[in-house]
Amino acid sequence: MKRDEFMVEVCANGVESCLAAQEGGADRVELCAGIPEGGTTPSYGEIKVARRVLTTTRLHVIIRPRGGDFLYTDLEVERMAADIAVCRELGADGVVFGCLNADGTIDMEKNRYLLECSRGMSVTMHRAFDRVADPEQALEQIIGLGFDRILTSGQQPKAIQGAELLARLHRQAAGRIILMAGSGVTEQNIRELREKTGLHEFHFSGRESRPSAMQYVNPNLYMGRPGANEAALDYTTARRVADTIAQLLH
Repeated sequence: MKRDEFMVEVCANGVESCLAAQEGGADRVELCAGIPEGGTTPSYGEIKVARRVLTTTRLHVIIRPRGGDFLYTDLEVERMAADIAVCRELGADGVVFGCLNADGTIDMEKNRYLLECSRGMSVTMHRAFDRVADPEQALEQIIGLGFDRILTSGQQPKAIQGAELLARLHRQAAGRIILMAGSGVTEQNIRELREKTGLHEFHFSGRESRPSAMQYVNPNLYMGRPGANEAALDYTTARRVADTIAQLLH
């Protein structure tokens, strides 16, 4: 493939990862906080600084007020709308969200409202799609709502495991919406994923762990979940982004 025949989006867990994604050649980042929860809305400051440093890479921001399911209350949707307004104010290129009903169908009313709030920005339906009961029906509803793309693993833990469904949905979409493969996409499998699905957009983190610079760590407590490795920090690296892109250029 030629470089202009595909797009890569990096799941960036902070400004440092945004910079690495840009250096590595990413077309776009999805800026997220709360990575252990599957991604939550980042802070005002994180978005503002990311917008300043991203000069050649587009900035999309996840709009997700909490981890867990995608069944949102009216108050949660109110906060999501306020966060979309902040993204617009700070100059983000796009936002990423998705709302479901309790029965695993697309919440047409809430998604339509948030899409109206997002008018003028690119909008991605995130992996809430991987929790729907009927992906073929949901695809048609999402197209009808006017989303620009869907981030999906093909309803499997890793996108390579969901390649068959991804290929089927890609054929069904027939150019009406972009399907972007994400979850577990690496240098080792991105080319295979492309060959099996026919997709042209890919989402990955390209992160590596680096030791904390702290010389003293209290061994008796955790700031988060007990047992988590709090003596290391994970960041996207330009090398991994560039290496992953290179696999599609062979």
